[in-house]
Amino acid sequence: MTYIEQLGSNAKAAETAAASASASTKNRALAAVSKALYDNMELIIRENAKDLRAAAENGMSESMQDRLRLDEKRIAGMAKGVDEIINLSDPVGDIISGCTRPNGLRIVKTRVPLGVIGIIFESRPNVTVDAAALCLKAGNAVILKGGKEAINSNICLCNIMRSAVESAGLPADVIQLVEQTSREATAELMRLNQYLDVLIPRGGSGLIKAVVNQATVPVIETGTGNCHVYVDSSADLEMAVNIVDNGKTSRPSVCNAVESLLVHRDCAEKFLPMIVERFRAHNVKIYGCERTAAILGDSVEIATDEEYAKEFLDYIISVRVVDSVDEALAHIRKFGTHHSECIVTNSLNNAAKFQREADAAAVYVNASTRFTDGGEFGLGAEIGISTQKLHARGPMGLNELTTVKYLINGDGQIR
Repeated sequence: MTYIEQLGSNAKAAETAAASASASTKNRALAAVSKALYDNMELIIRENAKDLRAAAENGMSESMQDRLRLDEKRIAGMAKGVDEIINLSDPVGDIISGCTRPNGLRIVKTRVPLGVIGIIFESRPNVTVDAAALCLKAGNAVILKGGKEAINSNICLCNIMRSAVESAGLPADVIQLVEQTSREATAELMRLNQYLDVLIPRGGSGLIKAVVNQATVPVIETGTGNCHVYVDSSADLEMAVNIVDNGKTSRPSVCNAVESLLVHRDCAEKFLPMIVERFRAHNVKIYGCERTAAILGDSVEIATDEEYAKEFLDYIISVRVVDSVDEALAHIRKFGTHHSECIVTNSLNNAAKFQREADAAAVYVNASTRFTDGGEFGLGAEIGISTQKLHARGPMGLNELTTVKYLINGDGQIR
């Protein structure tokens, strides 16, 4: 049995305990995880520092190093996220619907765990805790495969969580980490059909594409966010500046950050200099169309389809001046990734049209795309943002980590 197969076997053995655990048992395990994160802050930061040193030596960008970094505030935030999951209702056993058939059969549709979940993700080690806590609360066993750039942080976090859940009476193997960082280990995990019920990739477009193309295990696609803000002709421009700036610069390395800005021609000459002035604090680089360059000058590099399609994850943005809401929507249909889209407008008609026609998991009117997040949506932490339409869409919380089972009771009926 290979190393990856052993992890799968361990998870399968722990699956029943996770699925049958009471809400109080799962909450007790999660409370132990939260406390352990606080108690081990110094150890976590020390192990994270090893990853940060390696990242700097390997030339990782500042924005990507920010994704990797853990400090007391972020660790406390991770623990708070676990506490929020404790306070959420346990979905396992919820009755979705029921009926009594004419032949007397009583049929109930109820929520049950997915089973064993594999999660492949990149540099953000907070995902290690978010994913494990959500999977546990929903009654699943999980195998985590983080990127090699966060290996020390992830091993530390996983060991802390395993000890915590074991202290609460659950098998440590409800949470496991693939400690091998090779591509071969990742490839084997993608084909672990005997043990995995579903595989969830969380990261950049390259990772997600590789998993979707190579996996034989069922995949829920998440993450890639070429998110747009369209500033309509009727927009409150000060509001638009705040929304675009927040979407682009508050944390550019995350999937709900704004990557593309579309501006109606009637307000472009006034709005574009306003947003550029705000962008100066972060030296945001702009790729734009000819009309954008005519307004802003030589600081703009002419954008191609490559820039309009790109998820920059950095202080870079693509800009296009458009003639109408229809042209903005056509641009989004061509280049969007079905994640999050926003219109800033005072037109009820254009707001309704945009929300109706923009094909994305989350469509905003007059609010930042940065709210596309499980915590902000009241779901607690999240596994990721699903950009597909099956089996889940948008922020994936507890309900999205369950499936259904039909329970049928009779008194001797035959067909």
